[in-house]
Amino acid sequence: MAPPRKDTQKLSNKQRIAALLRVAKISHVAAPSILYIRIVSSTLDSVLPIATTFFAALTTTELTQAYNGEEGAGQLAIFYVLITAVLGVVSLAWSQLESYLGRLARYKLEAAVSDQMTEQFLALEYWRYDDKETADLLDKSRRFSNFFTSMFDTLGSILTALIGLISSVIALAFVSWWLGMLLLIAVIPGLVIQYRLSKARTNHWAQNVESRRKAGYIGWQLTQLTSIAEIRLYGLVQYLLQLRQKYRDMDEREQILIERRFIGLELFANIIEAVVEVVALIYVTLQIIGHILPVGQFVFVQQIVSRGLGSMRSVAQSFITIDEDLANLAAYDTFMKLPRQASGGQELTKTPAAIEVDNVTFSYPNNTAVVLKEVTMTVKKGEIIAIVGENGAGKSTLVKLLLGFYMPTKGQIRVGGVPTSELSIRTWHARVSVLQQSSLDFEYAHAKDNVIFGDVARPFSEKRYVAALEMAEAQEFVEKLPKKDQTYISRWMESDDGTPGVELSGGQRQRLALARSFYRDSDVLILDEPTSAIDALAEARIFKRLLTQKDKTIITISHRLSTVRRADRIYVIEHGKVVEQGTHSELVKQKGAYYTLFESQL
Repeated sequence: MAPPRKDTQKLSNKQRIAALLRVAKISHVAAPSILYIRIVSSTLDSVLPIATTFFAALTTTELTQAYNGEEGAGQLAIFYVLITAVLGVVSLAWSQLESYLGRLARYKLEAAVSDQMTEQFLALEYWRYDDKETADLLDKSRRFSNFFTSMFDTLGSILTALIGLISSVIALAFVSWWLGMLLLIAVIPGLVIQYRLSKARTNHWAQNVESRRKAGYIGWQLTQLTSIAEIRLYGLVQYLLQLRQKYRDMDEREQILIERRFIGLELFANIIEAVVEVVALIYVTLQIIGHILPVGQFVFVQQIVSRGLGSMRSVAQSFITIDEDLANLAAYDTFMKLPRQASGGQELTKTPAAIEVDNVTFSYPNNTAVVLKEVTMTVKKGEIIAIVGENGAGKSTLVKLLLGFYMPTKGQIRVGGVPTSELSIRTWHARVSVLQQSSLDFEYAHAKDNVIFGDVARPFSEKRYVAALEMAEAQEFVEKLPKKDQTYISRWMESDDGTPGVELSGGQRQRLALARSFYRDSDVLILDEPTSAIDALAEARIFKRLLTQKDKTIITISHRLSTVRRADRIYVIEHGKVVEQGTHSELVKQKGAYYTLFESQL
């Protein structure tokens, strides 16, 4: 059952650190090398440029002395040039090696994070798929998951910049301790301002999840072929474009305005940095004129100050990205810790002798409306049961309860005498097949795959495959496809030889879905309006074959009398309650709710 809603709270630093440590752990498990590569890379990327600058400064000094005729200065200058060249080769070689190892590690990391998130999403408690709060959390988590490797690279950039900044301060301290302190003081205003900017942007992003989702959904819908006809017919094109722009303004335009408010502060920080750089260079110039420092120190100080300030800007800029990612990272961490669908430990080892619904009442989580009220029914092995009623009566909800996706608010549902709360749902699902009105199409797969996906736990059976196609009356149209059952069922896909896929009609799609269900060959078959797009005569033939099978327990929801009248027992549901039950003939004689429901067909 869903817990009560809570107001969204800002994440504490402790939560952020915990989430960061969790991602580091995920990264280490998925691709241990990426952590070590990043640490080594950050160190080398920071130290090698400073070492190169140091020897370049020494080279300048020795060249000046050689020009003035000092003995041995020329040889030292050449030696320093060779060292500089070796450092350049080392830097280039490491860069190439890091590029390869980094791509390999990032691939492993991205795949592992994506797979873990998808697996977690598919294992959540079922009520969360209809929960807005969970949807918001999922949006943030997806953002983090999609840019996980980029965030990790950003962390590496921050590490590189910090090492570079610290190295620059230390290097300047060897020239003059107060130059090192001056550089350290100069970078503080920029860091503080950029941190405040990143916090403002992060808070804005968190507050506009819904408007961003609306804008994205409108953009997606405007490009769907199934939507274009109605959108153009109702003259909605310009209206929806303007509505999307409204939501985009609430998100992206506000971000730009936030940045505008910080322009003055950023300019102030840049002026401070420029003043510090000028002061440092004037100081070194005076020291060189006074013969206190060698000539090469000018190049050294100029490069180090510039590199130190550049590292600070890099850290500050990265803060903007990393702080947003840290907020999403915490959401991802929360998402990954959401409880999964509970399942009992008692396994279903044989076809259940009966499925019992005992005085079941049900309300959806976070909703006080009662959908089912004290429903009681029994389905025995081999029986054909029909559940009928108007739309919204609670029929599909009852199916979800039977499958164990939800637990009753009151009462029990027992499968083979075991309450669904104590039953291993995995073993129950292995013995049941469900076919709904909106069937699932695997458009990235061939027609044949769309059938055999019904049972991938067992080896492929040609006999079961052919029988499933015949029972669903799908054999004829499958044989007429361009590549027969090796044809893709989407015209946006094509085979290796260039043969395009085809767009199936609604009836053909339902026949293929029926074949998938028949190929599964389950003990229990639940049909929820699966043939709404198939003509009545074809439906009658399909159900005649299906209903003559022995030892199959069938629960069907249908509005077609030709299907319902074949049931051993019919339950009529109105407003969540069973108001009538019996055979077709018994219910017709009563001339009650059942008779009224099917009067036009009778």
